[in-house]
Amino acid sequence: MRRPVLILTACITMATAAVGAQSIEQQLKDRLLGSGSSNTFNISEGDASRGIKEALAQGVDRAVRQLGKEDGFFRDQAVKIFVPEKIRRLADLARQLGAGKKVDAFELSMNRAAEKAVPVAAGILADAVRQMTVQDAIGLVRGGETSATDFFRRSSEEKLYAAFRPIVEKQTASVGVTRKYKDFSKKAGGGSMAALLGGGGQGSASSADLDDYVTRETIDGLFHVIAEQEKQIRQNPASRTTELLRRVFR
Repeated sequence: MRRPVLILTACITMATAAVGAQSIEQQLKDRLLGSGSSNTFNISEGDASRGIKEALAQGVDRAVRQLGKEDGFFRDQAVKIFVPEKIRRLADLARQLGAGKKVDAFELSMNRAAEKAVPVAAGILADAVRQMTVQDAIGLVRGGETSATDFFRRSSEEKLYAAFRPIVEKQTASVGVTRKYKDFSKKAGGGSMAALLGGGGQGSASSADLDDYVTRETIDGLFHVIAEQEKQIRQNPASRTTELLRRVFR
């Protein structure tokens, strides 16, 4: 009789372990999808959707307020727009020849253009949030530390570029970005700006290259700050400023 008892005990143990494993798996699913009844783990699909949207809204608000003001870009080394890499040697030479202030003025003019463009992002990104599906939101709650920002960028980058570019063009013209470039270019003995920036034409092609550069750097800076905000919400409980955020990202 001893052997049957041992076999029965082993079967019970294995069944219990299987139930335990299933319970853990179900709890994790319940926490994300709200399919269980536990108050501790239950998060509904609606909560997941609202939570990720609230996190994105918080990140966008802070990014726009942080970057869309004077020195928002220029004083932040993480997003500051520097001289384009392909003319950086020329800028270094200009500094060596005593034209450092002219290089600084050129960089400042590009950053001023970026700071003027950023505020229009709020409406575009708000539209992207409103168009997000519940399935999108659940996937982002489950995703990596910048998955929501990455989704944001995929869904809105082209619209942001189209909105930013005219503002950048207007600002670079009004603050004299091209003229400031030429100032330090002459001091350094540089050739035509079109050649240095890879443009095929004269001044207009060069200006277009600069405007494209500033526009793309502006978008990169915006999403960098939004990503940092998302990381904080996911990693730092103190950054979850509402009950919904605390419930979804605990």
